[in-house]
Amino acid sequence: MRLLLPSWPPMAPNLPDDVQTALYEADQRLPEELRDADAVVLWGNTDERLRELAGDLPRVRWVQGLMSGMDRVHRAGFAPDAIMSSGQGTHDGPVAEHALAMILSATRRLDLARDDQRAHVWGTRLSGRQPLDNSDGLRTLRGASVLIWGFGSIAARLAPMLTLLGAEVRGIATTAGPRGGYDVFTAESLERLLPETDILVSILPGTAATRHALEATLLSLLPPRAWIVNVGRGGTIDEDALLDALTEGRLAGAALDVFGTEPLPLDSPLWDAPNLIITPHVAGTRPLGAERLIEENVRAFLAGAPLRNAVVRP
Repeated sequence: MRLLLPSWPPMAPNLPDDVQTALYEADQRLPEELRDADAVVLWGNTDERLRELAGDLPRVRWVQGLMSGMDRVHRAGFAPDAIMSSGQGTHDGPVAEHALAMILSATRRLDLARDDQRAHVWGTRLSGRQPLDNSDGLRTLRGASVLIWGFGSIAARLAPMLTLLGAEVRGIATTAGPRGGYDVFTAESLERLLPETDILVSILPGTAATRHALEATLLSLLPPRAWIVNVGRGGTIDEDALLDALTEGRLAGAALDVFGTEPLPLDSPLWDAPNLIITPHVAGTRPLGAERLIEENVRAFLAGAPLRNAVVRP
């Protein structure tokens, strides 16, 4: 078996002797001598390179992504009989950290402080007698109502961090019921929960079912003090509706790491939207535990056993 590994991140998985590995550059066309590979690990590949790989690897029988969501890989056109598995779980810590950073930036308005710093202004917007609660705007995580939409393994990391800071956390998932001590509901409860939400965190995957899941009607249910944080997939939010809500002051703010089109076009009005914090899809840039995942799945693949994080192709 021949397995292709991306040159970054550095990996040296402990594999059986009959598995031959070779490194490839994710940002370059695959050399001819590597195109007979049986399996490939994906990380850092652009959409164009993914399509090239799909065409250059006619013998590939297994595609292991190190990303949590495999939507871009599905669209690349790999052989229909190739098994696919994702990197779910390898980004839980980094994405939870990034989500927490965005939530704290929104709560403490570090974006305003940064603007004042650039203008050499000792700002007054954050000083003075600040309210003790969130009754007239998001000021603190103490007592804040946080709703996490997409309550999976990343949310399981994030929720205790928020609880430690005093937030009241609930979740939305495909099935309802307690998870790790948190109340989790289905999307049918959104109409009831959104009006009492201070911070809505989206960690939804990018699928046909989740496209524009957060649209104008649901956005209108959030109170004017609410913030939205998205570290899932950009296509899950109707960006036009979000822009309208921000521009018209019907929403306090948003912090987005992902967008419908990436990189975000230079002429996108989101760049200049009020109270919007932007990061360039960097929440999950470190697949922690990738070596162990590859080791487990290589052995499972060779044994004809189910793979960890096996993905059902659409």
